[in-house]
Amino acid sequence: MCGIVGYVGGNQAAPILLSGLSKLEYRGYDSAGIAVRNADTEKIAIVKAKGRLKPLIEKTDGGNAVPGTCGIGHTRWATHGEPSEVNAHPHCSENQSVVLVHNGIIENYQELKEKLTKSGYTFYSETDTEVATKLVDYYYQKTGSPLEAISRTMLRVRGSYAFGIMFHDFPGKIYAARKDSPLIIGKNDTGSLIASDVPAILDSTRKVYYIGNLEIAELTQEEIHFYNIDREEIEKEMVEIKWDAEAAEKGGYEHFMLKEIHEQPKAVQDTIGAYAKSGMIDFTEVGLTDEVIQAIERIYIVACGSAYHVAMVAKYVLEELADIPVEVELASEFRYRNPRLVKNSLVMVVSQSGETADSLAALRLAKEKKAPTLGIVNVVGSSIARESDYVLYTYAGPEISVATTKAYSTQLIAVYLIAIQCAKVKGLISEERYGELLTELNTLPDKIQKVLDDKERMQWFASKYASAKDIFFIGRGIDYAISMEGSLKMKEISYVHSEAYAAGELKHGTISLIEEGTLVVGVLTQKALYEKTISNMVEVRSRGAYLMGLTNYGNYNMEDTADFSVYVPKTEQYFTTSLAIIPLQLMGYYVSVAKGLDVDKPRNLAKSVTVE
Repeated sequence: MCGIVGYVGGNQAAPILLSGLSKLEYRGYDSAGIAVRNADTEKIAIVKAKGRLKPLIEKTDGGNAVPGTCGIGHTRWATHGEPSEVNAHPHCSENQSVVLVHNGIIENYQELKEKLTKSGYTFYSETDTEVATKLVDYYYQKTGSPLEAISRTMLRVRGSYAFGIMFHDFPGKIYAARKDSPLIIGKNDTGSLIASDVPAILDSTRKVYYIGNLEIAELTQEEIHFYNIDREEIEKEMVEIKWDAEAAEKGGYEHFMLKEIHEQPKAVQDTIGAYAKSGMIDFTEVGLTDEVIQAIERIYIVACGSAYHVAMVAKYVLEELADIPVEVELASEFRYRNPRLVKNSLVMVVSQSGETADSLAALRLAKEKKAPTLGIVNVVGSSIARESDYVLYTYAGPEISVATTKAYSTQLIAVYLIAIQCAKVKGLISEERYGELLTELNTLPDKIQKVLDDKERMQWFASKYASAKDIFFIGRGIDYAISMEGSLKMKEISYVHSEAYAAGELKHGTISLIEEGTLVVGVLTQKALYEKTISNMVEVRSRGAYLMGLTNYGNYNMEDTADFSVYVPKTEQYFTTSLAIIPLQLMGYYVSVAKGLDVDKPRNLAKSVTVE
């Protein structure tokens, strides 16, 4: 949940490390540090600072005050030990024989610490990472081999990790290793790089390798070698990143989140265009043939956070359109409950990063149970993409803001496409209906843009309710799933307590929370449920609630009930989430801005949740 960078080459390392870390700020962190080897003195300079990158940049004069062409850097998100300079990475062994940065969690660190203490090691921090550093040193002192020291450490450690490691005795080399935590290796004309995510190295190269689970990399200025945990050399194929550094910049917008909200029409169009061509859905590259689809009798969808809300929408759409029973589960629950997967089922795993720890574990559990798996991910070459039997990529491009917007919207398109194709293959819709659905799907980008064109209205309303303490979102069916995502957007970036409730459940306790002036957002995009939800809104209004209604064009009688009404274009009832979510994204964004908060980097959160 934090950031790693590393560079070995012909240029000064520290400015490259700091630049890379600045591109990883979106991942969430509370301290930062770099370690650079000075070729003249042969000493490794370690500089760390609590808080944002600015103090570290000032300490090092933008990196210019730290000479050397080989180094590693890190932004830390505290798990073991409070945010502090002592607990910040990099960590080192005695005499700096080993210097290490780490993403992830070492689950058996206490047991390892006791072993190392008995062997004479002492500890200066509260972190599990210092334990890993000194375990590598322990095996290095025994073997004299960096590769063997790292592989033995990997065999002893339980948990998740991505390591960047420097050995004092091996100048001009960086080692990397990973298990269940993302790490990529890059190469350019001046040297070699490591990073926990693509944006960190886009300024330097678009040529990368994806290091696999339980693999090790050895980097020098000229070469990169890969090894398995048995220290046998293995071959890797270089991948070229298609999007460039400009795609990961703000492009004139005040925040990445606002930029990414406005990129949704293009992201949605790109994802539709990748799979719907010439009036047909083509899943050839995904591997979902008609034969595979025909055999599906049940679908399990596992996900976390916003991806879980996509899964809730998928349940309604798949069951109604394709008549396939769907079970939706939080990945963190699925992985621990020993699920009973029925025969001829498909497990779908939805994740923006493709590295979400709980979702990855759920995928592996499904594979252990011999169920076919489909990954819906945004990052090419990510762990979920590599390990799924089938993979459907979304085309959101880089998403930097912690609060997802365009990745969520492209995941919705993915499940719409799957539902439509399943309905066709199973003979549940005619060719004419199939064409109608695809035609309407292709109207979504323009309709999303139409909602965005009216964003100032949401900005005015959000500023009016920026001081709200509690907000409730209510809806039924798909509208309930929309409410869940709208509520999450509000709480994660504006820190306003917000909850989503199935509107029919209000009378079973929740309505007791309504007080004079409490903001209640009613979502009403499903024609068959419109009057039912209106009745629920009237119930809360009679208890003093202030009502915002979100519905389709044409439902202008909403203004008889709601104090403030928002309208989105009409579309197929199955696709309505793609339009209705836009005002709620904008609402969360503008409330956060009005409160003066850090929109892109909300407190306590990280973009890619790679630990439990």
